[in-house]
Amino acid sequence: MRPNKYLLILLATILVYALFEYYRPKPINWQPTYENDDKIPFGTKVLYDLLPEAMQQPSVRTVRLPVYNHLTESQLPARSNYVFICRDFNVDGNDLRQLFAYVRKGNNVLVSAYYVPDSLGRVLGFKAEVKAPILSDTTLVNNFVNPNLRKSGGYNFFHDDGRNFLRLTKPQNITVLGRNARGEPVFIRVPYGKGQFLIHNLPLAFTNYYVLSSKTSDYAFKAISYLPALPTYWDEYQKQGRFDEEQQSILRYVRTQPALNWAYYLVVVGLIMYAIFAGKRTQRVIPVVEPPQNTSLDFVKTVGRLYFQQGDHDNMARKRMQYFLTELRERYGLNTTVLDREFTETLARKSGVSMEETAELVRMIRNAQASISLSEYDLLTLNRAIEKFNQTT
Repeated sequence: MRPNKYLLILLATILVYALFEYYRPKPINWQPTYENDDKIPFGTKVLYDLLPEAMQQPSVRTVRLPVYNHLTESQLPARSNYVFICRDFNVDGNDLRQLFAYVRKGNNVLVSAYYVPDSLGRVLGFKAEVKAPILSDTTLVNNFVNPNLRKSGGYNFFHDDGRNFLRLTKPQNITVLGRNARGEPVFIRVPYGKGQFLIHNLPLAFTNYYVLSSKTSDYAFKAISYLPALPTYWDEYQKQGRFDEEQQSILRYVRTQPALNWAYYLVVVGLIMYAIFAGKRTQRVIPVVEPPQNTSLDFVKTVGRLYFQQGDHDNMARKRMQYFLTELRERYGLNTTVLDREFTETLARKSGVSMEETAELVRMIRNAQASISLSEYDLLTLNRAIEKFNQTT
């Protein structure tokens, strides 16, 4: 079975595209992911790798579970820290109840995110004001309130315009740790029970780009210094979900790789187009019908060949004349009993053969009928004359 050419073209296109994407120089990915295994500018691998030393701990544990599951299903130490660095801090009512209970017992939570749920803000006494970014040549710098942590000129995170801030609704319970150039709070501490919440509204400050930049490298560690040196949990569920690398399926891995992801979409689109255009009902193969064979003619040829090989030329010549005269009777309705002049003229008129040729053929037949024995030469001569007559008619 020959392979379908459309399918081969599709597979070849996918292979060429995948190889091209794999080997071409990779552009810098400026997409903010805040993931602890991303080395791109706006990942958080650098901070995550340095965090154990900053917290004076042998390691920092990565959490790939919802807040509720982690706090109810894990064996936790007496006191610990829980760090969330993400774009959106998405928690539901069950998560918040467990988080409040966790902090009430004397633990600490650091949340650095642009979007913080109002349900958390109402309890702690703030509201996260998120403004649409604007195009400008300058951004609002951030700085710490503590004189020991302040930096002359402040910190400029120029990939963010710095216009977001935390509006305080219960300022009497809140300590402002950082402000922007307008004096608006951007980093606060809220005591809760025996523990504390640290709320920060610029997660970009904790990414690889700004942790490695000489102008902003100390900002993230100064912010983290408000956490006590305790066992620390780093949340990745908000960014990567439940499954780590060891639990990744093939499809999940494909979806995380840009080249493979585009190849995946190309396969899907190609299969859809193949189903539309090449999957139509095709014309069935028309069988070749052989024309009916004249077995009678084959039989005559076989018998004639047998007579000729046996040298019975006389018998064969007489049967050839008999067969020819029978054909004349069936075709022209002639009486072949007497081969006279009248018969010759009628045959010439009906067959369209000249009178001379017809008369010569009739004469040869009469002579052959009158002969006692016919030779091979007589047979061949008679057969050529009959064949010539038939071709002419």
